[in-house]
Amino acid sequence: METQRTVQEWKSFVSPALDCKLDDFHLMGYTKVTKHELWACLEETVWKDNPTKRLYDVVQDIFHLNPNTYMNELTLRAYQEDDLEASIAALANDNE
Repeated sequence: METQRTVQEWKSFVSPALDCKLDDFHLMGYTKVTKHELWACLEETVWKDNPTKRLYDVVQDIFHLNPNTYMNELTLRAYQEDDLEASIAALANDNE
C-alpha cells in the first residue's frame, strides 16, 4: 500500500519527473523556464494549500502541466507584481 504525503514532502522524489517536464518545455521553445518556476506554478495552480497525495498522483500532475497553464500563471504573477509596484509608488508620492 502506497502512503500519502503532502506535495512538498514528495518534492525530492519527483525531481526526475520535473527534469523531464523541463526538457519538454525547452524543446517547445520555452528555454528560460527553470525547475523552480515549474514547481512554483504547480503549487499555485494545481496544489493549492499543499494537499496530501500519492506519489503517482504528483508525478501525473507534473506531466499534465501544459505551457498554457504555465504562461497564464506567469502572466498573473507579472500583473500582481506590477500592481504592487504601482501601489508602493503611489504611497511614496502621497507622502512627499
